[in-house]
Amino acid sequence: MGKMSSDIASLKDGLDPKNIAFWYKKVIAEAKEMAPPWLVDKINVKQDKILYLKFNLDISKRAVRYLMIAIENNLDDMPYSTKLYFLKVQEIVSQEMDKSLV
Repeated sequence: MGKMSSDIASLKDGLDPKNIAFWYKKVIAEAKEMAPPWLVDKINVKQDKILYLKFNLDISKRAVRYLMIAIENNLDDMPYSTKLYFLKVQEIVSQEMDKSLV
């Protein structure tokens, strides 16, 4: 019972807005390091002031691959529920990129 309680607490902490904001900052910083200088200002994320779990990802299509690589590089270090969140972010960004190609 104690293990299940700690697992549930771990999952809850992984979806804490502060935790997700921390990982967004880390991923964005890494993506900016990888990107060429002329794309650095095209990679941004903003947290909504009212809906704390809403993040607006503002990124150039040319910079998407750097974001995807940065997310992939950090997935193993993330808590499980945060990892699921960022896997979903990758899926949504990929779908949006596919839409623009059609």
